[in-house]
Amino acid sequence: MIIDGPTIASLTARLSEVDERRVARYPGGLGGRQPVHTCYVPASKVGPTTPRDWGEQALAAMDEHGFDLSEDLTGRVKAKLAREPVEDLRIDFEDGYGAPVSEDDDARYAAGCLVRWHAEGIAPFTSGLRIKSFDTPGLRDRGIRTLDIFLETLGDPPPGFVITFPKVTAAEQVEVFAELLAVFEQRLGRPDGSLKFEIQVETTQSIVDSDGRLAIPRFIAAGGPRVTGLHFGTYDYTAACGLGAGQQHLGHHACDFARHVMQVSAAGTGIRLSDGSSNVLPVGETPAVLAAWRVHYGLVRRSLEHGFFQGWDMHPAQLVTRYAAVFGYYRESLAGDARRLAAYATRAESGLLDEPATAQALSASLLRSVDCGAATAEEITQATGLHLDVLRAFYERAIQ
Repeated sequence: MIIDGPTIASLTARLSEVDERRVARYPGGLGGRQPVHTCYVPASKVGPTTPRDWGEQALAAMDEHGFDLSEDLTGRVKAKLAREPVEDLRIDFEDGYGAPVSEDDDARYAAGCLVRWHAEGIAPFTSGLRIKSFDTPGLRDRGIRTLDIFLETLGDPPPGFVITFPKVTAAEQVEVFAELLAVFEQRLGRPDGSLKFEIQVETTQSIVDSDGRLAIPRFIAAGGPRVTGLHFGTYDYTAACGLGAGQQHLGHHACDFARHVMQVSAAGTGIRLSDGSSNVLPVGETPAVLAAWRVHYGLVRRSLEHGFFQGWDMHPAQLVTRYAAVFGYYRESLAGDARRLAAYATRAESGLLDEPATAQALSASLLRSVDCGAATAEEITQATGLHLDVLRAFYERAIQ
């Protein structure tokens, strides 16, 4: 005998609340463009033309030292450096800032530069600032004051404006910071929830808390919809793990563990991930520059292969290997991904039994390649036979 409807309804009724909680906490991918990097520039070194300067310095380094790329890839990288060298930039008032003469003055000046970049059309796609951490009372007060001055000088934040919240060790810090941003919004007359921030994962307590629980899910809950990203901090984290200086690098397995925790904690939430940086800078004579570029190129590729599609860049010349690695990664997989998606879309025999989740991943990769400039929309449409709107529908699982 088939179970009657009322019996099934009574058994499953209590799952409605579970469904609602899941949808609220795991709405799926954020969609839209994610920058391939975040460039950190000390506030004391920010100027009226910083984004353009980084591109010019990167092109000069590429011309002076060369890099072993195909002609096609070289042309694409140079075009990117001339057109849009910096996709995301964070004005740094924390570790990279040093000992300023007047942080108040630097906050006003840096905010004014950001306004000018937008007025002159050279601003990065997204931008923001990194304030001092909340783990030391004196630094906390200084960071709040700097943010207050910066926001007041800035006026209406530009699209994609975000604040980096570093060295988080407790969910309460995130909760207080979110409440502080609400106070700023009210005082400055800005819409509720308009100020967003990313959490920097660079302490052991941001991975496992004192009770042995994963910490990041509690951070996300404490920050609510204001939290847009999790950014890994390579050197503070590896130092906190007790690694020797020679082992403090992005490729260490200790970093892999932290990144995996970040991934599973953020999966399905719409919160984006960013990997850390390489402190091996491409400066000096050509052999030293080429050696640093090889290190950086390998680390960027490693991040991409681990599902981290954004990372930090600390020096203009790192833009060369950032785009070389990113463009190479997407172009190498473009033809195969396009064939698989086209076969899935037409339900054609392809030797692979792909599912909606795979179609989503294939679409995401192809869309990212267009967003960053590794490929054009026309190339993707020609390769797949599908308009980008169809790819976006696959990514959003609107088409199964």
